[in-house]
Amino acid sequence: MKPYAPVLALAVQAKERKDDVKLGAAFTKLTEEDPSLTVEHKAESHEVVIWGQGEMHLRVAAERLGDRYAVPVSTRPPTVGYRETIRKPVTVRGRHKKQSGGHGQFGDTMLEIKPLPRGSGFKFEDKITGGVVPRNYIPAVEEGVLDGLKHGPLGFPVVDLSVALIDGSYHTVDSSDMAFRIAGRVGIAEGLPQCQPVLLEPIHLVEIVCPSDATAKMNAILAARRGQILGFDTREGWQGWDTVRAQMAEAEIGDLIIEVRSATAGVGSFAFKFDHMAELTGRTADQIIAARRAAE
Repeated sequence: MKPYAPVLALAVQAKERKDDVKLGAAFTKLTEEDPSLTVEHKAESHEVVIWGQGEMHLRVAAERLGDRYAVPVSTRPPTVGYRETIRKPVTVRGRHKKQSGGHGQFGDTMLEIKPLPRGSGFKFEDKITGGVVPRNYIPAVEEGVLDGLKHGPLGFPVVDLSVALIDGSYHTVDSSDMAFRIAGRVGIAEGLPQCQPVLLEPIHLVEIVCPSDATAKMNAILAARRGQILGFDTREGWQGWDTVRAQMAEAEIGDLIIEVRSATAGVGSFAFKFDHMAELTGRTADQIIAARRAAE
C-alpha cells in the first residue's frame, strides 16, 4: 500500500441531467490538470466517485467543475458496498403459472439453497434427472435466480451461496424461457427470507504512517472506529515515525483522514485496500438495513 494514495472520496453528480455528458469530459480535463485526483465509476451504485488528498482538495475540485467547466455538481459520501448472505439451507418451490387466453405461461422449479464459505461468490448447479425440466430451460432458471440475488431480503446483493435446481415440471405448450426465468426468481425470492439472511460489510486493511509521538492517538482513533489493530513498526527510513496496521470497516474509513491529520498536525496519512467481507449484526446492522429500506 502506498502511504500517499488518495484517502478521501466524494460521490459526484451533475445537478441537471442534461449535463451528464459534459461532466464526463470535465472529469477528464480535471484529472489531466491535477493527477492527484482519481475518478472511479461504480457500476453497482451507478456513482461517479472522485478521490483526493483531503476535504479541501475535493471541495476545490467540485467548485472547479462548476466554475471552470460550467457543470454545477452535488456531492455526498459514496455508498458503502454492503452485501448479504445466508446462514441456513432451505429447499423451496418456485412456480409461475398464468393463463390469459391462448398460450399461457408455466414454469415449475424446486431449488435447493445453501450457504457457501465467505468469498465463494455464487454457484448454480443443475441436478435435474429424467427430463422433468427440459435442458433448454435450465439457463433461464439460472438467470431468474441471478435476478433475485441482485436485491435480497435485507436490501443488498446476495453472495456466498449455491442454488441447485433439483426438480420441477413443465407444460409442452405453455412453458417458455421467460416462464422458467420468472419461476427461478420467484423461488429465490421466497426462499432467501427463510435462510436466516445476514448483513455483510467490507473490511479493509489500513496502514497509517505518523510521527511516533502520535501513535497512541492513532490507536485510540482506530479503536473508536471499530478498527482491529494488528500492530505497528517503526517506519523504514523515517526516524521518529511509525506505521500502524489495522483492519477497519469501509463505513468507518470515509472521513478518517480528517482525524488522522488533526492528531498529527497535518503530516499523518494512510492507505487502505479491501481484505474481506464480515458479518455485521446488532444495532449498527439494523440501522443500515432500515436506512436502505427507507431509501427504496
